[in-house]
Amino acid sequence: MTWPRFVVSALFVLACQRDRTSGLPGAEPFEAEVAQKVIAAKGSSTEKFTNRLILERSPYLLQHAHNPVDWRPWGDDALAAAKRLDRPILLSIGYSTCHWCHVMERESFEDPEIAAAINRGFIAVKVDREERPDLDRIYMAAVQRMTGSGGWPLTVVLLPDGRPFFGGTYFPPRDGERGRQKGLLSMLAQLSAAYRDDGDKLVQRAAQLIAELDQPAPRGDVPGSGAIETAVAGLAKSFDATWGGWGRAPKFPRPAVIELLLHHHRRTGNARSLEMATRTLERIAGGGIHDQIGGGFHRYTVDDKWRVPHFEKMLYDNAQLATAFLAAHQATGRDDFAEVARSTLDYLLREMQAPAGGFHSATDADSDGEEGTYYVWTAAELDAIVGVAGVAGAGVAGAGVAGAGVDARIVREYFDVTVGGNFERGTNILWRRVAIEEVAARLALEPAQVRATIERLRPKLLAARAKRTKPFTDTKVLVAWNALAITALARAALTFDDARYRDAARSTATYLLEHGRRGGALRHAIAGGDAFLDDHAFLVAALIDLYEADPDPKWLREAIALQRAQDAAFFDPQAGYSFTAKTHEQLVVRDRVAHDDAVPSGSSVAAENLLKLYELTSDEAYRTRATATFTASGATLARTPGALPRMLAALDFSLDKPKQIVIVSPVGGSPDALLARVRRAYVPNRVLVRTVEGAALAALSPLVPLVEGKVAKGGQPTAYVCVGTHCEQPTSDPEVLTRQLARAEPLVVTP
Repeated sequence: MTWPRFVVSALFVLACQRDRTSGLPGAEPFEAEVAQKVIAAKGSSTEKFTNRLILERSPYLLQHAHNPVDWRPWGDDALAAAKRLDRPILLSIGYSTCHWCHVMERESFEDPEIAAAINRGFIAVKVDREERPDLDRIYMAAVQRMTGSGGWPLTVVLLPDGRPFFGGTYFPPRDGERGRQKGLLSMLAQLSAAYRDDGDKLVQRAAQLIAELDQPAPRGDVPGSGAIETAVAGLAKSFDATWGGWGRAPKFPRPAVIELLLHHHRRTGNARSLEMATRTLERIAGGGIHDQIGGGFHRYTVDDKWRVPHFEKMLYDNAQLATAFLAAHQATGRDDFAEVARSTLDYLLREMQAPAGGFHSATDADSDGEEGTYYVWTAAELDAIVGVAGVAGAGVAGAGVAGAGVDARIVREYFDVTVGGNFERGTNILWRRVAIEEVAARLALEPAQVRATIERLRPKLLAARAKRTKPFTDTKVLVAWNALAITALARAALTFDDARYRDAARSTATYLLEHGRRGGALRHAIAGGDAFLDDHAFLVAALIDLYEADPDPKWLREAIALQRAQDAAFFDPQAGYSFTAKTHEQLVVRDRVAHDDAVPSGSSVAAENLLKLYELTSDEAYRTRATATFTASGATLARTPGALPRMLAALDFSLDKPKQIVIVSPVGGSPDALLARVRRAYVPNRVLVRTVEGAALAALSPLVPLVEGKVAKGGQPTAYVCVGTHCEQPTSDPEVLTRQLARAEPLVVTP
């Protein structure tokens, strides 16, 4: 039977009053006001346990709302409780689509015995790293300094004032499990005893750790191109010439590195740089990290062949990889790179768009309680779906696979499918182990026939897969990650002259500008939260990209206004940009460290934004702040430049002679013939301005002074390619424009 809501609520209150544990083993009772809110939020749910996280909006925190752990969100209340009860804080940081976060929840946080140990000895705090990247960055840095590594779930033990003294990532529940000597339960007992008996030593340890973390990033001179050459040489040493990428497993795609190599090749003609970029993109595109049926990319792979991924899909990965494949398409003219960029963006538009606007943040690795089940296939499943149809008039060598028709044989060969499976439980991850030419030769077909068959069958496989239990989608709309998507869409709109991508970029930018601000101040997410440096910098970059794809001056005006707000809130002339605003909540340290990771540093993106705004507006203040940004990271750029590939790309922009491309059309004239040449040219260090003679040009001149005096010569659309105050001969000839765009300033090696 279904109990009336008031009965459920009454029973919950009685239980709380009876055992004074709020129904959570070993926990302090809820405060009366909190108890009422929890009861109201719990409603008619029949879950055995409900904690304070039921009151939160984060999908990740809500996933833990029915743990027996007395979780609290980060905030003054949690810190005050730790001080009042004189307990250490057990801080657990993760995200909703993290496979090992789910594992640790099932094994430990749903275990009443472990929950009781946490509740009796600690104040338990849950943090969604996507909502609070400031906390994640600080405590990840602490764990990396303590252990030499990091990851998620991130597990940190803090003093009541928030200073860390112990940390790690995933822990098994008990000693000896998963090959670990120590499990979480015994570790909790030891930590609780250490806090009780040796608290002074822990305070000293925490103080020393904070002192190390709170060191300002060493400043240095603005480096020359030698920093770029050093980074490229380091990449060449660690490059996997067979499978692409850098280092050993696990492997991450590193799109910022790929774009740096494309920059370097254009300026130097270095064939090795181009090879590293294209080989990596080829292998990623063919790997299991790439969703071969639905498009888009998983986060990383656990092997060195890009075959076996962790199956979560992140908005930021897909936006950046689409941009990298676009750049490679322009740099090489290869259509296969263009196809991957398109399929990735089509995946975002099909599966990740939020109904109200913007894009969701991620999809989970797990469904039906197992990782990857949505994406993997048995040979029999594939045979049943594709049927026995085949290529008309074509024989297939070796088609003696029992019960398999021509289509099934092609699918098996193309995606490396076996009856025994290439993954777990007899299933297969679809990937392209060998080139299509080799597949065609095995099947006695032409490559075009194989390609056409796969393209014909892909929608059929996608439709069949859609009937499965879909992975959970984290519906947060984050400003920074959506800005990365705008950049990808805007650049694709310009490159492909595709109105779908242009419309999506426009609508997403409009949504962020209308709903991502409160009282004029940018927010971190549509749902709220203070903005961080990345939110500002990525959105400024996106608006500049959108202005090039959709030449409405409002986009540039918004970019300039946001840059002004960013500088006021985050910039210090001596220290550069900090990750948090000057008015942000005071944490144990203020994070000023710039490093390009899964997403680039906001400082790196800001440096390039400032340089582009200088080229567009001639305002010297932008270039001065860009120089200060390089100086703030000067020591890192000199010692370990490979840690900042996106900043090195910005440095390359500053060392180059960036092209100012202005196309002026007469009223009613079409610039399409000239634009077609801009679309296909790889010119990363440039700005593009399009305008129309007359009122439009006159209105634009105060904002973009470089359009002043430029006209449509002879009544024809005219292109001006300028460097600083010097312009090449204006032209209406697409061939002449192509030659002007192709000229690259050589990279002169300087210290």
